[in-house]
Amino acid sequence: MVVVTLGNPRDKFWGMVLALGAEGLSLSGIELASFEDLILMVKDGDAVTPAVVFFPMHRIERIELDLPDGNLPSLSQRFSAQTGIDPATTLSARGNGIVVLGTAKSPERPRRNPA
Repeated sequence: MVVVTLGNPRDKFWGMVLALGAEGLSLSGIELASFEDLILMVKDGDAVTPAVVFFPMHRIERIELDLPDGNLPSLSQRFSAQTGIDPATTLSARGNGIVVLGTAKSPERPRRNPA
């Protein structure tokens, strides 16, 4: 789990890294400003679909691990404490048919018989 700071325009995202390469970062997560709303939605039992986004490397200013800071819990710890659910489970993009930066193989197409 990470917090990504973006530039131009300035923004922050919290989520799970799907892929990181020279081209950029693929992330399953939410804008940091929506963190409390996400917790309320999960607590209310609403369906949650995290955004799967790609940020080109030139927009990324900083990628920080979501770790506690002294006595302050990490965002992941806050999420778990308030919802009782592991955030990786909520933000997982597996099984939703999304393929990002070659993280999964695309289905093979049937071959045509040469005529």
